[in-house]
Amino acid sequence: MDWLGGWFGTADFGLGRLVLQRGAAAIFVIAFVSGALQFPALLGEHGLLPVPRYLARVVRLPGPTLFRWRYSDRLLRAVAWTGAVLGLSVVAGLPQRGPAWVPLLVFAAMWLLYMSIVNVGQVFYGFGWEILLLEAGFLAAFLGSDRTTTPAITLFAIRWLVFRLEFGAGLIKMRGDPAWRDLTALYYHHETQPMPNPLSWWFHHLPKALHKAEVLGNHFAQLVVPFFLFAPQPVATVAAAVIIATQCWLVLSGNFAWLNAITIVLAFSAVSTPALAVFPAGARSPAGAGSPAGAAGAGTADGVLGMPAWFAVVVLAMGVLMLALSWWPLRNLFSRNQVMNGSFNRWRLANAYGAFGSITRERYEVVVEGTTGDPETGPWLEYGFRGKPGDPGRMPRQFAPYHLRLDWLMWFLALGSPGLNWFVPFLNKLLDADPATLKLLRRDPFDGERPAWVRARVFSCRFTTRRQRRETGDWWVREPLGDFVPPISRSG
Repeated sequence: MDWLGGWFGTADFGLGRLVLQRGAAAIFVIAFVSGALQFPALLGEHGLLPVPRYLARVVRLPGPTLFRWRYSDRLLRAVAWTGAVLGLSVVAGLPQRGPAWVPLLVFAAMWLLYMSIVNVGQVFYGFGWEILLLEAGFLAAFLGSDRTTTPAITLFAIRWLVFRLEFGAGLIKMRGDPAWRDLTALYYHHETQPMPNPLSWWFHHLPKALHKAEVLGNHFAQLVVPFFLFAPQPVATVAAAVIIATQCWLVLSGNFAWLNAITIVLAFSAVSTPALAVFPAGARSPAGAGSPAGAAGAGTADGVLGMPAWFAVVVLAMGVLMLALSWWPLRNLFSRNQVMNGSFNRWRLANAYGAFGSITRERYEVVVEGTTGDPETGPWLEYGFRGKPGDPGRMPRQFAPYHLRLDWLMWFLALGSPGLNWFVPFLNKLLDADPATLKLLRRDPFDGERPAWVRARVFSCRFTTRRQRRETGDWWVREPLGDFVPPISRSG
């Protein structure tokens, strides 16, 4: 049955498979560690939106989960740390050394374990990169091992995922905010994005002509380049390089959890090792032991491996499944009412993606404060968050690809998104000086002691000018706008 390997497999994507498998697994590790460290405080038995309460009232869950019949924080941590260990094994290359069924089972396990978390994660897991990671992990399960060639069908399915991700994001921008069409979106974006990073202030102050050029480049990368992922080599590799470069630019300018990192990883599905010779410093890797090309072709005299018949059939079945499921996202791409970051099935496959269909012109921040004194006289002390802007003199930090879920929800809260169902419980946890909740924060002004009152106020927030930065050393200018939640106490 060696003809199956010749038909379904290709020996030119050793580097692509290495990056896809290990990169996707590394992001799974980050996601699982994030869950182990944050989920209990946010959604655990005594969290802000407890999963047991959610399971008791929900009629139909978004999808399958191991927690359907029983949830406990101990079980959650077991699931998260098990997933992290499995991911680390792939990063180390251990499952890839065995038959094709070994990495298939490892990725399938990570996919199911993480889906179990996402499907009970409620609003704290409602981000597009959650379902993106699930779909990427599912497809990575069918990349084979070092004993097989890389399945061409799997690479095509991953390129189709990248196409939907990029082209969908481009369309949602063009259909949405006019700032994308008149090329002014980046006049505001770096300042108003959910979580600026250390370079965002500098990006914001670039010349406006360069901002317009950036938007044009974004439109080219998202609306034109994705089509060339399916072109012959070396054109497909060049298209992947453009996508990777634009995603690296986004990594430099902001914190978007693992969205950019996983897009970079997935783009390697179009990177052919021989085609790298088109780049001045990218001569093809030697087909020997220790090189990606050698890893894909080791074990045979001519450097080309076959593929077990059973695995070829499994890959073909996956391809047929993804083809059938793709009707819904394909129709969505060309719909006037395009859905952004949505699933069309309970298994989180063949999803719709997109980001920043609208651009916020002004930044608002919800600032949380507490006092041990009288609510009228204070003094009021501010709680510090890890990632979201707070102290005007504190430089924004880099956290991506790690995902600070509470900080992101605070950004949506300031935009007016419904959130009092979790925010009021959050304030009550602060009144109790709950240790698990306080660990989510950067600074507790009361050092573990209970405040008598807490409140939340809304501020307008903008980057300092170059002159203000020189004179004050501050990164932000804040102006109070009023109460978001008036002072509350446990007795009140």
